[in-house]
Amino acid sequence: MPPIVAVVVTYNRKDLLLECIAHLRAQEFPRSLAEGVPASWESQLAIMVVDNASTDGTREALQPLIEEGVIDYRNTGANLGGAGGFNYGMREAVKAGYEYCWVMDDDCMPHPDSLQGLIDAHRHLGGQYGYLSSVVRWKDGSICKMNVQRHPLTRNIEDFSRALQPCTLASFVSLFVPCAIIREVGLPIKDFFIWTDDWEFTRRISRTHDCYVVGGSVVTHASANNGAGTIVDDVPERLDRYRTVYRNDVVLYRGEGLVGYGYLAARGLGHIYRVLRHSPDHKLKKVGIIVSSNVAGLRFHPPIEFVDGEGE
Repeated sequence: MPPIVAVVVTYNRKDLLLECIAHLRAQEFPRSLAEGVPASWESQLAIMVVDNASTDGTREALQPLIEEGVIDYRNTGANLGGAGGFNYGMREAVKAGYEYCWVMDDDCMPHPDSLQGLIDAHRHLGGQYGYLSSVVRWKDGSICKMNVQRHPLTRNIEDFSRALQPCTLASFVSLFVPCAIIREVGLPIKDFFIWTDDWEFTRRISRTHDCYVVGGSVVTHASANNGAGTIVDDVPERLDRYRTVYRNDVVLYRGEGLVGYGYLAARGLGHIYRVLRHSPDHKLKKVGIIVSSNVAGLRFHPPIEFVDGEGE
């Protein structure tokens, strides 16, 4: 069994998924996890596709790769959201006996040396880290705004030229995590459904382990746009999505105690001010979403599940 498994979560994006798999199969391995040992991608990397019950023919498109043994296909049976998909995939990867999970969405396109950069960092650190996060660029080569890591908790990292730098929060677009760490801290919170699941999970790790952004590992995020919208200027049909964002963020930041609650209060007031000052329409609805979703977050206590236990 290869020591590393790429866990790719997908839902109704078969063309992007096939491209992602092609990029994974194109990984170059001049060196493996063992010092100085040449390796092919097949000897170091397995590919697990976690399908959130796609209805666009994803299963049929993957059939040749399944039959060839190129991928391990898992269908969750329902749309569990990104959070549920990563919870499912990481659990199955750990239970299967892999040593490391390389986690990504289906629109993450690793460069040929992306995994090698992570492996080099792993060896440099002697395996002593909580997770490693790649530099994420958009299709035009600029930094992908929605995947900018943070360090410390509330400050975006701006300089990605460093070989290694500390990381507090990171996304699930190319995250390299030892399975021993997943066993220790638990799985992503599936009840989040979408948004904040990656930040909460990576913060859970960075509270007790040194974590890093790896400058030598770069991936491309083939998202439709470079950056997520905000409640201030997003289109009306997307506004209800922000109920999940604000609710889940309360769970993340309240883990920081008074500092976290202070940040939530300041951010909430700042967002309300910007809505009232700059939003072109639906101002009252937007303010209502901010307030009610933060209140809902205070009552929201989803369990953290563990691979070998029921949850805490």
